[in-house]
Amino acid sequence: MSRIFGPARQNGYVVRDVRAAMDHWIKVMGVGPWYYIDRVKTDYFRHRGRDSGIEMSIALANSGNLQIELIQQRNDAPSMYREFLAAGREGLQHMSFWTTDYQALYDRALTLGYKVGHEGQIGGEKGRFAYFDTEIHPGTVIEISDISGGKGRFFERIRQAAADWDGADPIRLVK
Repeated sequence: MSRIFGPARQNGYVVRDVRAAMDHWIKVMGVGPWYYIDRVKTDYFRHRGRDSGIEMSIALANSGNLQIELIQQRNDAPSMYREFLAAGREGLQHMSFWTTDYQALYDRALTLGYKVGHEGQIGGEKGRFAYFDTEIHPGTVIEISDISGGKGRFFERIRQAAADWDGADPIRLVK
């Protein structure tokens, strides 16, 4: 539990091959089902204050109450994901904290001295997210994500599916 951000709700892994990563989590870890979005559509995406035309695929599943996110960037657009891979790393890149009062948490983080590395929006104003440039060692980037809208309902559906998952239909395409 973070005194600033609340409970960690997601571990985000930046990978070079999202399909291979899903297979690993299914076969080796027994985690699923995975909700796979081949091409994420962002309303906007900014890296270090500048617009960036990122293209990415993501897969989401839960292990208990912790969501696992796999991210494969599909182009060379500027992002913290690209920086992570360019540094020779692959794997855990961020921890995400979810909120229904995004603006207050965002403003609080800035007041405390956090700097935005990249940020964007998916599915309207209640789909905002920000990654703070806090990486002192791999896996310590902090993300905050607004779950007050449809994203929160989608995440709950993923959590429920994992709780009842019998191993069938391990990868579910989201359109």
